[in-house]
Amino acid sequence: METAARKNKLFLYKKQTGSMDFSILLVVTILCAFGLVMVFSASYYYAIHTQNGDGYFYLKKQLMYMAIGYPLMLIVSRVNYRYLDKLRYMFLIVSIVLLIMVLFIGSSGETGAATLNGAKRWLRFAGVSIQPSEIAKFGMIFFMCSYMARHKDDMRTFTLGLAPMLLVIGVIAGLIMLQPNMSMAVIVAGIGAILLYVGGMDERYILIVGAVGVVLFIVLATTASYRLARLTSFRDPFQDPHGDGYQLIQSFYAIGSGGLFGKGLGNSYQKMLYMTYGESDFIFAIICEEFGMVGGAIVILLYAWIVYRGMRVAMKCRNRYGSLMAAGISIVFGLQVFINIAVVTGLAPTTGQPLPFISAGGSSLLVFMVSMGILLNISRDVDI
Repeated sequence: METAARKNKLFLYKKQTGSMDFSILLVVTILCAFGLVMVFSASYYYAIHTQNGDGYFYLKKQLMYMAIGYPLMLIVSRVNYRYLDKLRYMFLIVSIVLLIMVLFIGSSGETGAATLNGAKRWLRFAGVSIQPSEIAKFGMIFFMCSYMARHKDDMRTFTLGLAPMLLVIGVIAGLIMLQPNMSMAVIVAGIGAILLYVGGMDERYILIVGAVGVVLFIVLATTASYRLARLTSFRDPFQDPHGDGYQLIQSFYAIGSGGLFGKGLGNSYQKMLYMTYGESDFIFAIICEEFGMVGGAIVILLYAWIVYRGMRVAMKCRNRYGSLMAAGISIVFGLQVFINIAVVTGLAPTTGQPLPFISAGGSSLLVFMVSMGILLNISRDVDI
């Protein structure tokens, strides 16, 4: 008679015979194609004036990353996600090493500019820029999901459940905070807390951790004047229309002028050097200006579909590791979409979080492509 351990091992390496969730693949493909169109539309005029007259600069970069990321997603979707469990320490170590490296040799921008306000958030290798915090976000998720899958019965304890996970979250968030990048550190901590709840952590510990997190957030936010200004400016950006409130005001103009159906593709006015980061962090405002509230709502529905199907995969997958991984990927994906749109619409303080698959930027695109590949692979097991 086979032991339980033997059965678990056989299940771990059981060949996948199911079909992946093609609706997720279809929606991701639609968003990527739409993203290329919007990056070109939002960046052409800006690129002409900032990239030596090359209006296709951002489009070419996005196409390059897309040409790498999309096939990579398809390849990863064929690799059994169970094998990632063996790489859990590698993911975590690489994440920590990259976060340490950026503190010493990092730059403030994707183009390798000097530090801005002392911030270092990018690394450049062979002309390619990466943002270590984007990689670390998923490295933390992979490790946490693996640990919680292996220690299911320990997750309601402090010593073997909460403490090791808080250590991992604290190291990743702390290194990101040193860049400094408080918004990303808060997001990473929030993702970690949600994963702990999904993984079965005792609700009492969750409440205690949440209370401590709120206190830390208040202390960190009020100890630096620029952080406090950013946190308060979104409440009334018109108090400082030429400073901290400028970007949000331009976003309001873009969204408001788009009306219900928009001005039409390519007809945005705010992208004419009025709005900064219109091709990246604030591209949703350009979408609303050119396609209106209807276009913006359709984009939101497409994102919501991916989150819905991802959580469905998580609930149906019988492998605890796969279930936690699918939930983690869906949570971080949905949270990033929510934060980006909340910032653009003035519901949250301004922070540099790209809109997945649409915003210009290589690190975010590649990382989310790989994560979608993993989610697609896990979807092959929902009928097992």
